[in-house]
Amino acid sequence: MAGGKSETPVSLSDRELQIIDLVAAGLTNQEIAGKLEISKRTVDNHISNILTKTETENRVALVRWALQWGKVCLNDVNCCLLPKQIE
Repeated sequence: MAGGKSETPVSLSDRELQIIDLVAAGLTNQEIAGKLEISKRTVDNHISNILTKTETENRVALVRWALQWGKVCLNDVNCCLLPKQIE
């Protein structure tokens, strides 16, 4: 994995990047829905679209993809600029 990669091979929206960050943090779809104040079904649809766009088969593969492309920051490792978090 090369450092400094900033351009992904796919285009993801800010919302999709937020959801990837929350998946990487270990939240369930229901927890993500509550945090973002959207329905669980909307989260399910976002995750399905993200998996398709990133050509990953599951949440673990998605987090690995996000780490490879510098899209998540876990425990101050692989830190990058993330979309503004909703609190």
